[in-house]
Amino acid sequence: MWIAMLAGTAAVCPAAVQAEDVLPANVTFVTSSGFWEDSGDPSAVLDPRGKAPSAAPPASAAQKGYYKLIALRQQDGTAHIVLQQIALDPAGPKIVSSAELDEFSKMKAFVTDIRPETSDGVTQQPGLFATVYLRTDPAATDVETWTVLIDELGDIRIERESN
Repeated sequence: MWIAMLAGTAAVCPAAVQAEDVLPANVTFVTSSGFWEDSGDPSAVLDPRGKAPSAAPPASAAQKGYYKLIALRQQDGTAHIVLQQIALDPAGPKIVSSAELDEFSKMKAFVTDIRPETSDGVTQQPGLFATVYLRTDPAATDVETWTVLIDELGDIRIERESN
């Protein structure tokens, strides 16, 4: 039965996926999580580093959306992590801002996983909480865990997790 299901899936998937929909090979992990919303004031929509976005929405349109963390593998095996703010638009999701999280790039980290706080898709408060698993030495057996936190005001904190 499993083989029949897999065979059916294989026949359906190639036709459904267009070449332009496939992610680049250097994208190793992606997680979408959390949410944000603004009042409709263009000056209130800020990118993760506090700069005004290049294209502010009209003053009458309140925006809301979610965050996305993406690990991009570099040629040396380390990763750059990018934080995106995605707006929910009637025409489909749109990127509001995109910023590399330099804290991870400076570590020259080898990212092994990125996980959201919860996988059920339900978040009660605005913001983001995600865990990044990484190694700074590719030969190390233990991974370090770091958290990316965005509060309801959009302030970002990147901290090494401590138990």
